[in-house]
Amino acid sequence: MKEHISREEALELLRKYNKEPFHIRHGLTVEGVMRWYAEELGYGEDRDFWGIVGLLHDIDFEEYPQEHCLKAPELLKEAGVDEDIIHGVVSHGYDLTVDVKPEHEMEKVLYATDELTGLIGAVALMHPSKSVMDMKVKSVRKKFKNLNFAAGCDREVIQAGAEMMGVELDELFDKTIQAMQSCEAAVDAEMKDLGLEE
Repeated sequence: MKEHISREEALELLRKYNKEPFHIRHGLTVEGVMRWYAEELGYGEDRDFWGIVGLLHDIDFEEYPQEHCLKAPELLKEAGVDEDIIHGVVSHGYDLTVDVKPEHEMEKVLYATDELTGLIGAVALMHPSKSVMDMKVKSVRKKFKNLNFAAGCDREVIQAGAEMMGVELDELFDKTIQAMQSCEAAVDAEMKDLGLEE
C-alpha cells in the first residue's frame, strides 16, 4: 500500500469540512497514533498511508454527524482520494453506521484506537500537566470503567477493537498511550502553526 494523496492535500481536505479546533486536533492525534502503530507493527514503509487514513478518518463528522462514515466516501471521491483510503476511513464506523468490516491490520488499529485516543485525551485533561507524557495505564483503566467519564467514548468499540487486534485491553491502553506520547509535541506545534490553539 502507498499513499495516493499528499499529507498537505489531506490536511487541506480535513480543514475544508472541519473548523472546530477539537476535531482538527483529534485528526492530527489519530494520524500520529496510526504512524506510530505502523512502525510498531512492522508496516513502517506504509506509515504515511496509515497516517493519512488517520488524519481523514472523521472527515464527515463535524458537518454530517448523522451520516458519519456514510458521507465520507462521497467527500473523499470528490477530492480524488483512492478506494483503499476510503475503505480504511469508512471501516472505523463498522457496526455503528456501516457494515464495512476492518480487514487490514491498519483498519483494525484505527477501529481500536479512535475512541481510545478520545478517552486518553480526556484523562490527560484531568492531570495537572494536561499531557499524556506522564500518563499511566491504571489511570486509563480506572476511567474506562467509569462509564460517566467521557461518556461519548464508546467502550464497546474499544473492547471490540482490542479483540480484533488480538490484544488485551491493558496492552492496547499502554501502546496507545505510547503512540500519543510520540506525537503530542508535534500536534501541539501544528495546532499553533495553524492558529487553532483551543
